Amino acid sequence: MKFNYYLVSLFTFCISFQMVAQSSNEVRKINIDYTHEEGTLNTMFKACIGAGRANEGLRADWQEQLAMVKNDCDFKYIRMHGLLSDDMGVYKEDEEGNPMYNYQYIDVLYDYLLSIGIKPFVELGFMPESLASGDKTIFWWRGNITPPKDYNKWKDFIQNLTTHFTERYGVQEVKTWYFEVWNEPNLKDVFWYGTQEEYFKLYKYTVEGIKNVNHEYKVGGPATAGAAWVEEMIDYCDKNEVPIDFISTHSYGVKHGYLDEFGTSGTILDKNEWSVSGDVLNSRKQIRESAFPNLELHYTEWSSSYTPSDPIHDSYHEAAFILQKIKQVDTSVNSMSYWVFTDIFEEAGPRFTPFHGGFGLLNTQGIKKSAYYAYEFLNNLGAIELENKDVESIACKNSDGDVQLLVWDFTNTHPGDTELNQTYYTQDLPAQSKGFISVEISNLPKGTYTLETYKVGYKVNDPYTLYMAMGSPNQLTKQQVTLLKENSNGLPINTQVVEISDDLTYKSKIAIRENDVYLLKLTHL
Repeated sequence: MKFNYYLVSLFTFCISFQMVAQSSNEVRKINIDYTHEEGTLNTMFKACIGAGRANEGLRADWQEQLAMVKNDCDFKYIRMHGLLSDDMGVYKEDEEGNPMYNYQYIDVLYDYLLSIGIKPFVELGFMPESLASGDKTIFWWRGNITPPKDYNKWKDFIQNLTTHFTERYGVQEVKTWYFEVWNEPNLKDVFWYGTQEEYFKLYKYTVEGIKNVNHEYKVGGPATAGAAWVEEMIDYCDKNEVPIDFISTHSYGVKHGYLDEFGTSGTILDKNEWSVSGDVLNSRKQIRESAFPNLELHYTEWSSSYTPSDPIHDSYHEAAFILQKIKQVDTSVNSMSYWVFTDIFEEAGPRFTPFHGGFGLLNTQGIKKSAYYAYEFLNNLGAIELENKDVESIACKNSDGDVQLLVWDFTNTHPGDTELNQTYYTQDLPAQSKGFISVEISNLPKGTYTLETYKVGYKVNDPYTLYMAMGSPNQLTKQQVTLLKENSNGLPINTQVVEISDDLTYKSKIAIRENDVYLLKLTHL
């Protein structure tokens, strides 16, 4: 293990934080007035997080990781596939065709979620085999994607399930949940073996089943890929007097299609600076100009890439990408649910390497990827956002008088159509300097502060680059897991005492590289 401990020293040496008096390379100025408030910080970024499928939520390691994510990032809801698939044991019929319902596995999962303070964003799918009209399935775990053989039996099933939720958790609790009908039905013969008309029929019967229990329960859709069917969904509900409480849809930041579970077709990070965020803004515009202009908008899946075999998810570039898109959408969306929190995710079956381009903020062993810290840093921001003209930072304060500045550089270094993500992001990619950021925070309360500086970037809270330096082993020893966790522990890279004197101003200059992320926390003593 001498090689590994040499790497620890090397990475420690590479972690640098510089504050200098002057620089001719200064490229950005961030000027914040402590007394100028923008308003309450919009925390849609932590409203919801994704997970692979419901049955994975019965695993001890999945639950352990989710508890850590909840503690560090404080997501409020979680959404996952497969709640109604056969591995959850929810539905079958007796010899005479009478429905038999069973919610024991769902109860174990939902009891756990609520015990750690996370509510379910209930995705209703896929089809139980005994209720299905066909045998078309998706993924290793065989989620049935066909319409119900009997829509009334489907409605009764959904009504029975909703009644069960109400009896177990109470009306007031279930009123806070969201019920989303299916997943990506616009991907015909992929996630839905039917037409748009048949999806709308499924939606209608589902709404009736839920609203029969309580008309205040929130139901929506169409949960489409690529921000599709928003106008059509609203138009259908308007013309047919079918209730709808929210719009949900998805967007990813790469070119080529919408589903590639094995990553074999290759992906390319989109050079369009408004990838993902442009879809979100357009969805809000479509809602605003519709018959129901005040509908909530939930992006129940989003990420840089739609395949769990894309190394950009593991790369340090992902943290700045996440922050850039969240900043760009501003207040246009009620939630953006990053897909997903963990690489314990088996659409393509169990994965054979510890870093395989999985969607997760954490890998299978619970190692925090760079992306993890985008959400942990966001969760460290105070409740009051301060006025700030810089487009790649967020400044906040809390009720104790403390200030937080989250600042990043997002640079899409991908060469474009000449290379796939699957080869580009599997290389060691040193970050180039972007000069310095001049930070000035004025009108601070006079006194003594501690300044803690946190960072993510190339070789800083960057376990994937270290993993590649190890030779990308197919399996990790316990010592290697420990090493990778130690090198992605999120601890401050610098702590110092700062005196704010009569001029009431804090000034510094920060050296920044491509895709660096900094969190500065000024805590008033």
